[in-house]
Amino acid sequence: QVHLVESGGSLVQPGGSLRLSCVASGSFFHINVMGWYRQAPGKQRELVATISSRGNTNYADSVKGRFTISRDNAKNTVYLQMNSLEPVDTAVYYCHANIVIVPVTGEAYDYWGQGTQVTVSS
Repeated sequence: QVHLVESGGSLVQPGGSLRLSCVASGSFFHINVMGWYRQAPGKQRELVATISSRGNTNYADSVKGRFTISRDNAKNTVYLQMNSLEPVDTAVYYCHANIVIVPVTGEAYDYWGQGTQVTVSS
């Protein structure tokens, strides 16, 4: 069983910063891509940023220059540093990981965390 647990969500004022963390635990062989998605009320879930196991990153245009994704492979953890936060960044942020369960076949599955609330408001 694999679990992703996020932390770090909070209420913050516009212009402020937050750092989200997500730890993968359980029995698995290797973590491929990890990423963050978000879902605002009444909207579909959207990609925020992803990072490969080699450190290649990808960002949504709306967060480029403000958010930074990173990972610590030794700790099975992915981070999202969010700076210059705006009210439009308010959403539930979800961690995602594609994880190899069966090393012989390379069989991998997608896993999601339970989400952490980020609210940007004065």
